[in-house]
Amino acid sequence: MASTSQRALRLLSLLGSGRQWPLHELATALGVSERTVRRDIETLRRLDYPVHTVHGPGGGYRLGTRRTLPPLVFDHDQALAVAVALQTAPSTVLGLGDDAARALVTLEQAAPAALRAAMESVRLTRLHNPWEFMAPPIEPTAVTTVGIAVRRRHVLGIETLRADGSRPGPGEDGFLPARRVEPHHLVVWAGRWYLVAYDLEDEQWRVLRVDRMRPRPTTQCFPPRELPGDDLAHFVMSSHDRGDTPADWPCTGSARLGLPAGPVARWAPGGSVVEYLDADHCRLTLGAWSWAGVAGLLATFDTELTDLHPPELVQACRRLMHRWAALADTGNDPAPPS
Repeated sequence: MASTSQRALRLLSLLGSGRQWPLHELATALGVSERTVRRDIETLRRLDYPVHTVHGPGGGYRLGTRRTLPPLVFDHDQALAVAVALQTAPSTVLGLGDDAARALVTLEQAAPAALRAAMESVRLTRLHNPWEFMAPPIEPTAVTTVGIAVRRRHVLGIETLRADGSRPGPGEDGFLPARRVEPHHLVVWAGRWYLVAYDLEDEQWRVLRVDRMRPRPTTQCFPPRELPGDDLAHFVMSSHDRGDTPADWPCTGSARLGLPAGPVARWAPGGSVVEYLDADHCRLTLGAWSWAGVAGLLATFDTELTDLHPPELVQACRRLMHRWAALADTGNDPAPPS
């Protein structure tokens, strides 16, 4: 009986994913015969769960929707996933850390004893990692406003902070005049929230920092558009004008690189800033724990470096040059591969 109940619970969690399941896939996922799956489906139906049969070659089973929802149900693996996710959720939204902790306590109290024990067995201690490059926390209302606009395909009015960081004049608050955009994707990358949107003012695609904007919802709908290159990840990572600001490091420097801004933006460390100069050159600003670290990161791009700032970075490059020259003069070259 216990095995049957656990299997039915697992079946319910699979159907609860929202997708349509062919019978053979359910049998494979549960490790039982198709006949057993049919019996378990009838068990769920007797418990008043709306499991619908979809006929035809591409048919199967799916969980229907209704006004009265069944109780919240997790299987063992889902309980562990929720416990880990709530404890490792990045605090990029104001108040989310406390809310996640309270949500975990609420779920543990509502879970059966066995699942509660599984959730309580995972207690994590998060340590600060400087490479996470956490952005300033975002107001929950901004995330909600942008997320709803993306889902409903509603045009957004947005005001963005000045990219140059200049101080606002009298009567100004540092934001540029409002623009109208079509919000298509809400993306989290390198600890930062971005909106991928089509700018209706200048008719081009943009990647915008959500924490550096004030969104204003509208009810104007727009049709879907295809991204340039149809690759969301590549588009976000290779966009050099995302509105990023340098991460807080003990040492921050910059250099002019003999490479286009797109490839540099894609491979630059998180928390760095890429400035477009011309089709073949860009300026990269980044930080590290030492000036030698900044120099080493710049050297990974294997291109000519000019116009380095500040002087401490230039001195670090000279020191590294002397160290590498001394290493080359020792004659201890590595043996050629056999």
